[in-house]
Amino acid sequence: MKKSARVTLTVVAAMGLAGCSRGRRDPCEAASFNEQACQEATRAGGYYWRGAWFPMVYRYPYPYYYDSYRRYTSSGHTVTGAPAGAYSHPAAAPGTAPSVERGGFGATGAGHGAGE
Repeated sequence: MKKSARVTLTVVAAMGLAGCSRGRRDPCEAASFNEQACQEATRAGGYYWRGAWFPMVYRYPYPYYYDSYRRYTSSGHTVTGAPAGAYSHPAAAPGTAPSVERGGFGATGAGHGAGE
């Protein structure tokens, strides 16, 4: 492969990777914190962004990121919220029932999740 073709491919690949993350916001970052999405992300090892899964390694448990967000906002910074539904899971396939996740609150949580 010629050197110019190699350089062109490298530049195109770099631009493609940059475009993939454009606009995506980590729900655990203080500047874009989303409580529910961050809790799920730290538990599941990643988060959904517009239906796509992004695996992440979170070094600390959820309270660390929440405290970081609180320090960020208490020092006068504002949080840039994600568009509605940005952290939602992909839609279930037509004709299938959506799954229900329960847990964390014992019988109270199970009753609430079941619509009781």
